[in-house]
Amino acid sequence: MKIALMYTIFAIFATVANIAGQDLSTRFYQGPFAITLSIFVGTGVGLVLKYWLDKHYIFQYQTISIQHGSKTFYLYTVMGLITTVIFWGFEFAFDAIYQTKEMRYVGGIIGLAIGYYVKYQLDKKYVFK
Repeated sequence: MKIALMYTIFAIFATVANIAGQDLSTRFYQGPFAITLSIFVGTGVGLVLKYWLDKHYIFQYQTISIQHGSKTFYLYTVMGLITTVIFWGFEFAFDAIYQTKEMRYVGGIIGLAIGYYVKYQLDKKYVFK
């Protein structure tokens, strides 16, 4: 139960970091593809933060070399690509349907919540063995 609570808290941290990264991105750039760029920026911020938290606190995983650490991050990222489709699908759908920043973020939060649940299952099975 402790791991589930910690994972949920870390998912919330990563979600806040993701949305904050998106918001900052759109404040600095409002040209063509600003929304798409902001989603990429937020995804990158959330990915790095969540990897670090998961590796150290959820799975207590130790890498033995730079190569091993790189491979682990690569696998983590690949599993993240699968769940990112869920996240982006919700965020882009909410943006298309409601056409407001707030509802786009609501879609992103819903997509991230579903995606993080799936990601934990994938990471436990394939990344942090």
